Amino acid sequence: MLNDSERLDDLQLDGLKIIQDKNKYNFTSDSALLANFVSTKKNDDCVEIGCGSGVISILVNHKCNPKKIYAFEIQKSMAELAKRNIELNNLNEKIDVINAPIQEFENYLSKSSIDVVFSNPPYMKTNDKSLVNCNEEKAISRHELKLNLQELIMCSSQLLKFGGRLFLVHRSERLFEIFQEMNRFNLQPKKMFFVSSSVDKNPNIVLIEAQKGAKPGLKVLPTLIVNDKDGNYLYTIQKLYKGE
Repeated sequence: MLNDSERLDDLQLDGLKIIQDKNKYNFTSDSALLANFVSTKKNDDCVEIGCGSGVISILVNHKCNPKKIYAFEIQKSMAELAKRNIELNNLNEKIDVINAPIQEFENYLSKSSIDVVFSNPPYMKTNDKSLVNCNEEKAISRHELKLNLQELIMCSSQLLKFGGRLFLVHRSERLFEIFQEMNRFNLQPKKMFFVSSSVDKNPNIVLIEAQKGAKPGLKVLPTLIVNDKDGNYLYTIQKLYKGE
């Protein structure tokens, strides 16, 4: 049963569906990009930090089929929505939604117990002007009110086993900060690529795979262009969404 402000979206991927609420934060193409970038093995235990509606965990489960995903979401209303979406797609045995801040993960999981962490975190600092126009739920999803970059990377490192991997999507303008924090917490960037909204604009998004305790060596993949000059999704981005 949908609430008045909700809609049911077809993810156009093997019958997967997602409930979204127009009054809450809705997922963007960044979510699909991250879900396709993540790679896991069948026996991996995974953590998503800030799962929102649950769409990334649902897509990662479909693409990679890991053993288990623990999806942390600090906002109660979003966690409840994620649980509904997990149930809607019959994934209760594969994905556990945990309504708690990731800073308190030790109440649920042991340190150094996770193979893969992935996150589409709040991009903006709390001094960003756009914060003024956000309702509280959207503000928490977009701004570092409850989780900043340092906490995100520190908790990821603490969760990961030696050799475990973090997959992150973020604003490219914060790349230097990201690398600083990864270096501080023993995470070595191993693979990355930039994303540009169109052919005539500079990249504004970056996706990074980092490995705990790895040796230096970063592979930079070609920049992904999302839209053509007329604003239409390119074929490559459609293929990425479907995991081709």
